[in-house]
Amino acid sequence: MTAPEPAIEGERGSLVLSGVSKTYDDFVALTPTDLKVPEGEFLTLLGPSGSGKTTLLRLIGGFVKPTSGRIELDGQDITDLPIFSRPCNTVFQDYALFPHMRVRQNVAFGPSVRHKPRGETSERVNSILKTVGLEGLEDRFPSQLSGGQRQRVALARAMICEPRLILLDEPLAAL
Repeated sequence: MTAPEPAIEGERGSLVLSGVSKTYDDFVALTPTDLKVPEGEFLTLLGPSGSGKTTLLRLIGGFVKPTSGRIELDGQDITDLPIFSRPCNTVFQDYALFPHMRVRQNVAFGPSVRHKPRGETSERVNSILKTVGLEGLEDRFPSQLSGGQRQRVALARAMICEPRLILLDEPLAAL
């Protein structure tokens, strides 16, 4: 997927939320929220349980649709784009690793469903595993890894397709 030119000059590379909210019947999960995150910035959302942090990540990732508002990435409105069309990946609190797949297979999952060449995928998997410090663990199953190692497998899987945005839900949980 090639991102179109930004709709607004100077918005390239940024994430912009304008009045984004989410309600479930009478329950307000997220009040209208405005946010701008410039390219290259690292943003941490802090708040008590139930304050809408995970809901906001799920909205940005496309797992749920907002009740109101717009979500833009690189100047493109992604509010109604399905998950598979968004240039972002999410690492969930529970990591969502496939228990029946080895580390290498878990990391290679994204490129395989995108029908990338195996040789290219294998090289990329090796590079990513080295980056996250998991060389030598390629043939282990998630159940054979520590919590921190599982977290790094999930991060490698999120990074391998080079998304514009990586969303981390409770990234410090394994510390």
